[in-house]
Amino acid sequence: MENEVVSKNFIEQIIEKDLAEGRCDTVCTRFPPEPNGYLHIGHAKSILLNYGLAQKYHGKFNMRFDDTNPTKEKTEFVEAIQDDIKWLGADWEDRLFFASNYFEQMYEAAVKLIKKGKAFVCDLSAEEIREYRGTLTEPGKNSPYRDRSVEENLELFENMKNGVYQDGEKVLRAKIDMASSNINMRDPVIYRVAHLTHHNTGDKWCIYPMYDFAHPIEDAIEGITHSICTLEFEDHRPLYDWVVRELEYEKPPKQIEFAKLYLKNVVTGKRYIKKLVEEGSVDGWDDPRLVSIAALRRRGFTPESIKMFVELCGVSKSQSIVDYAMLEYCIREDLKLKRPRLMAALDPVKLIIDNYPEDQMEELEIENNLENEALGKRKVPFGRELYIDREDFMENPPKKYFRLFPGNEVRLMGAYFVKCVDYKKDETGKVIEIHCTYDPETKCGTGFTGRKVKGTIHWVAAKTAIQAEVRLYENLIDEEKGVYNEDGSMNLNPNSLTVLKNCYLEPNFAGAKAYDSFQFVRQGYFCVDSHDSKPEALVFNRIVSLKSSFKLPKPE
Repeated sequence: MENEVVSKNFIEQIIEKDLAEGRCDTVCTRFPPEPNGYLHIGHAKSILLNYGLAQKYHGKFNMRFDDTNPTKEKTEFVEAIQDDIKWLGADWEDRLFFASNYFEQMYEAAVKLIKKGKAFVCDLSAEEIREYRGTLTEPGKNSPYRDRSVEENLELFENMKNGVYQDGEKVLRAKIDMASSNINMRDPVIYRVAHLTHHNTGDKWCIYPMYDFAHPIEDAIEGITHSICTLEFEDHRPLYDWVVRELEYEKPPKQIEFAKLYLKNVVTGKRYIKKLVEEGSVDGWDDPRLVSIAALRRRGFTPESIKMFVELCGVSKSQSIVDYAMLEYCIREDLKLKRPRLMAALDPVKLIIDNYPEDQMEELEIENNLENEALGKRKVPFGRELYIDREDFMENPPKKYFRLFPGNEVRLMGAYFVKCVDYKKDETGKVIEIHCTYDPETKCGTGFTGRKVKGTIHWVAAKTAIQAEVRLYENLIDEEKGVYNEDGSMNLNPNSLTVLKNCYLEPNFAGAKAYDSFQFVRQGYFCVDSHDSKPEALVFNRIVSLKSSFKLPKPE
């Protein structure tokens, strides 16, 4: 429709106003992670938002590492972050930058502030600076070193750079206003002494800029038009604006804040994930129970499912908590028409068809996906001995149980009707064999219209079955207790991982590679594990079960 109104989020409205008023003639956004850990689902929202805006307004998207803190940064994290962003589909083309490449310009910027009388070298300790800073209700007081001359500050700052002082002995502070109602404007530290080896610059520097000083300079150097960040930086925006204004950048970037993505009862903070990794509670940053992007990818989530999830969450200023079930809904929606539906017995018990010829094997043709004919059909071997899932047989079933039990008849999916005539147990009372007879007239696809059965179960032919390991995941957190205790420790769910060692799969799984995903008929969606799976010993991660109580809210 010609007059159709397209709803825009508040960031798009700001950008369009800036373009219309000529504040900028193009759009340039960036994603600036600190390489101190792996990215998580919240970062995916920021990546896709920044990249999406650049795409929508035919602008540019930069990838930049905010690597100003060498105490926590590693090359491993730099590489993992790039892999994650590429996998999500965000393309920075040839614009990969490092904050550390601008250290010289940042140093010169600090010198400029000193010369303008807007920065000074302070000898107070970190604890003393905190004491002088004041509180949210009381103003701070000036440092006794605040009125040093420009010449003295220049000399001291150069000595800081040249390694004359020990860590913590001196800092460079912006000279703003110790009585400001915004505590971030009370002469914040903008450089500190740190004799550390940097992953990118080695030992060239022994002073490093603070994030709030470095970040606006990086944005200005790169020509970023809209510096989009999360709400916790809203109180830092006056300092951001002060830095770019005092350094007299011609086209200063505009900082805009949006609400973070929070998932209910899920660990997202890098600090907490790092703790889980170091304690061995998970097997790395990409453990499939986590929501790091690498973990979601290993578990079997797709870039399309994460994009759908981010779009459903929307962009706003209001903080909200999203249920993990919505993320599961998105992967189900993405996979249900794309993936073949193959058969697997995860808790297998043998089913023997007593009247089926002992040495006979036949191939049955079965649809790969009943909802998508384009995926075609496959041949599945069938024989006298099969495996079925243990839950598909009961000795004494309750009412409305329509699967196998003594005297009952069911359809084997894509095959024949079978009727249970007997079963055997071991010395512990566990059922180890189910004996049936089959009716050869009931073969699927032959047009049999005789009697009806209410139950259909899946199966795997024993002679051609592939043995595999299957890992079932639940929330890492005990949802009844919440994420954190009062002491900051986490309430971990002891049943977050169940490993099934002796599962049997139909032979069409042969050749499955890392990240390949399938629907296991009646079980859920599963993905080949990228760490531990081998062609001769397949390992599958359950991505998500088949059903959920989650429903998309109806549009108003």
